[in-house]
This record gives sequence, structure tokens and C-alpha cells, in this order.
Amino acid sequence: MADAADDSCVFVVFGATGDLMARKLLPALFNLAEDGLLPAGCQVLGVGRHHDVDDDAYRQWAHAALTAAGVGDSEKVQQWCAGALHYQASAQADNADYLGIGARIEALERSAGTRNRVFYLALPPAAFPDTIAALGEAGLNRCGGATRLVIEKPFGRDLPSAVALNALVHRHFEEQQVYRIDHYLGKEMVQNLLAFRFGNALFESAWNRDHIESVQITVAEALGIEDRAGYYESNGALRDMVQNHLTQLLTLTAMEVPAAFEADSIRFEKVKVLRSVVPLAEEAVVFGQYATEEADGARRAGYRQESGVSPRSNTETYVALRLHIENWRWQGVPFYLRTGKALGRRVSEIAIKFRRPPVALFKEAARAESLSNVLVIALQPDDGFDLSFTVKSPGTPFALQSQRMRFRYAQAFGEVLGGGYETLLLEVVHGDQTLFVHSSETEAAWELFGPLLDKRQRIHFYPAGSWGPAAADALWDRGTDAWHN
Repeated sequence: MADAADDSCVFVVFGATGDLMARKLLPALFNLAEDGLLPAGCQVLGVGRHHDVDDDAYRQWAHAALTAAGVGDSEKVQQWCAGALHYQASAQADNADYLGIGARIEALERSAGTRNRVFYLALPPAAFPDTIAALGEAGLNRCGGATRLVIEKPFGRDLPSAVALNALVHRHFEEQQVYRIDHYLGKEMVQNLLAFRFGNALFESAWNRDHIESVQITVAEALGIEDRAGYYESNGALRDMVQNHLTQLLTLTAMEVPAAFEADSIRFEKVKVLRSVVPLAEEAVVFGQYATEEADGARRAGYRQESGVSPRSNTETYVALRLHIENWRWQGVPFYLRTGKALGRRVSEIAIKFRRPPVALFKEAARAESLSNVLVIALQPDDGFDLSFTVKSPGTPFALQSQRMRFRYAQAFGEVLGGGYETLLLEVVHGDQTLFVHSSETEAAWELFGPLLDKRQRIHFYPAGSWGPAAADALWDRGTDAWHN
């Protein structure tokens, strides 16, 4: 990694006044600058379609966005906006516009003494190809220092489109310049999966088919689609969550020990996991959609009643699936993945169920399921770990019960962990690709989940606020197993 002084850059954001910039990127960049983590001289150039906006107007918009986000006091926000933010209008991806962007970048580089460039595509996915091609054709993909391209998910809509997008990217950028972002990889607890597994011999030695009975990965949201009907109707939960977020959690949970803690080694092991997954059978996948629910005098609208959604829509808001990884470590261990909108509560977690004792020594003293140890890795909103274990209840007669050992980051370190964009943006600035998705990962994920896109016709409805359709329970192939709600 270069010295911090060499990492100073012009951070160019396409989609300068969009929702992602207002809610995520601006607050993250301000927080990094306020904490002294951004190298001195870093500048932010917003590129947008509004030709009636200048630097001052853009700084006022950014100040309002940061104030709404509740970061810093007004004076510090204003000082940062005045010293770091700039705006460049660009209505279309033509050479003249991009030569103008290039001239503005060069002027900022001269005034701030920076050498590196970061291009962040905070744009709808349909705009990625034209923008990438225009950057390359205008020669902005090369400079005196490092040039980096950050692409938001979803990366492609299926395998052919992902392959085509990768080919276009590689015509203009080398793979080591490309940062495919999945904000889940910036979360402290997701990163901590690596530390937890490979830093604790107690767990790594038991992280295999001999000791683990099943693995559950859940990413549940309590809210519906809110105002995202336009996006969600054309994507659905499989594209929005399974192919990226859940895939990343799956590979980090199941991967082998990497040769080193660096990008290429970790990415190599993640791809190996995806290549080892058995093709998914139709009966191993359940698609759902939340429906209207009335309870205690309150009514929650179903997906088809949301603004902008077709009353006959078959777009899935829930996916549950069972898969198997055919390798030495995981042979015979089922992995259960699920995600959905309008579920019982907001939670992201990984539940590792260990095998029961080989002999039911205490069969008269406890239910069989109470003898299973379960490790729950909570990723949000209450980051930490829970490990259940069996103890004898006090007194007589002899009886057993399950208790938990509990660890929470907020209690141990005195603060709730952030959303992840700060971590990811800082890694981009420093040129570290460890937390980003390689081209081979995106294509391997689409090879696995892409065939399911044509199998989404059968939708199972579930009441808004429940834990999903009853059909998902049938994915479990053991009578005592169930979803960890």
C-alpha cells in the first residue's frame, strides 16, 4: 500500500445529486474527512445532468443533504463542502462532455496536488455501459497516478449481461482498477467473519461436515419496498439480494483458509465455493410476495397495493433456497438461504447448527433439539455472537436446558458499528481490493442463480409482517429443524 500522501485523489461521482450520493456517499466522505482518515488534498467532483447548477449551488445542496443525515455540526459541514466539493454538468455520454470532465479533473489535480482518480458510478445500472465506454474513449481511464472505477450492484441482470458488462469494462480498464462494490462487505461484522473463523482454532477446527449439521443465512427486512417500485418491479429479490449480498455471506462462511489475507487469495477461495455448489433444483427454491395483512385494527398493504406496482405483479419479494456444496469440507451439509421484504423484523444473521451428541445419554431429561449447539452470528442490527449450550437445571429431578453465551460489539467497544460505506470508500482510496467483488465472482454467482430467473412464475403469498410463506418450511428435510426466527 502506498503512503497516505500518495493516496490523495479526485473522487468523481457520476450521479452527483442522486439518492445514493445524498444518503450514503456524502455522509461517508464527510465522516472520513472529519476523522482525518482521508488523505490531505482529496477533492470530490460531482457530475450530474443539471446545467443550471454551479459549485456554490451544489455545495448548498450537499450541506442540506448532510444536515438531513445528521452528521457533524453545520459549521464543519459548511467548511468541508466549501473546501472539497465541486460540480460539473454533463448531460450525455459524448466525447465533448467527457473532455470537459477531464479538463475539470486536471484543474483540480493541479490545484490540490493530487495524482489519483476514482470514478464512482452512483447511477442506474442501465447507464453503466455508456458511462464506462465514454470514460475510456475520452482517455480518462489513465492518468499520472492510479485510476480506479467503482461500480454499484447489481452487476448485470443475468449471466449474459454480466459477461458483456465485464467484457466492456475490461476493454477500458484492467481488473486491478475495478472495484465492484457490495456494501455488505464493508460491515464490520461481515469482515469479522474472517477473523472469527480463522483467528479462533476452537471454531475453525469444528467448521466442517463432521461437526456442523446445517447452516442458515438470513437477510430480512421489516419494511416493504417503500418508494422503490420502479427498481423493484424490474429486479425482484433474487437480483436485488440473493445474487450479491447472500452470495457474499455464503462464500465467506464456506470458504477455505486463504493463502494470505489479501485480495487475490480471498477472492480465489470465494470463487471455489461458488464453483462447488450443486446446481439448484426447482423444488429447492421458494419465491414469495408479501400480501395485505390486517391485525389488531392495523392494515399493512401488500406488494401489489404499493404505489407503482402492477396489481397483477408476480415479482418476488422473498426467496428461500436450499443448496449443497460438493467439496471435502461441506459434503452433505445443507445451506439454507432466505431474504425478504415486510418480514417479522429487520435482521441479518448466520446460524450455524452443530451436530447433536452421537448418543442420547440424557434422553429422559431433555428434548432432543435442546442438545444442539447453535452459533448465531448477528450482522445487523445488534452486531455480535450468541452460542447456545446445554446445562443441567438446578435441583431435582435431573433436567437439562439451553443457555447462551452472548457477545455484542456495542457493549464491548462502546459504539454501534457503521453501515460500511466509510470502510469501502477508504479501501478504494488506498487501492485495496480485498473487500470488493472480482469479475469471476459475479459470473460464477450468475451461473448459479441465473437459471432460477425463469422459474419465478409460482409465487407463494405471505402476510406482511410474518416470516414468509409456509412453503419455505418444506425446504427443511429434518423434522426437528426449522428457520431460526
